[in-house]
Amino acid sequence: MSKQYEKLIEQQARLKQKIEREDFKLRQSKYYENRQARKARSRRLIQKGALLEKYFQANNLSVEQTEELLKTFADYVNSHKPNKKLLPPVYQSLKADEITIDQSKSGF
Repeated sequence: MSKQYEKLIEQQARLKQKIEREDFKLRQSKYYENRQARKARSRRLIQKGALLEKYFQANNLSVEQTEELLKTFADYVNSHKPNKKLLPPVYQSLKADEITIDQSKSGF
């Protein structure tokens, strides 16, 4: 009976190690996913900030001044945003060769 008991103890130890390894893999996977999500968010915020500076020429404004600038236009922009559900089909139906830009009206 002691041999069976020893085998059971060894099996229990192996199973505990396996559980610990799987738990570690799970934690590592969650960490990687969270890290990727943080990196994607940081990239998106940097890109949007760069676009803000480009189109509003806001590179010399402080954070507070930039916030005031955005507050000024927030109501208008939010009320005139295109419907997200309508955007993909509209853009999918357009082909690159169908788009023409009239540079005389662009203001640049």
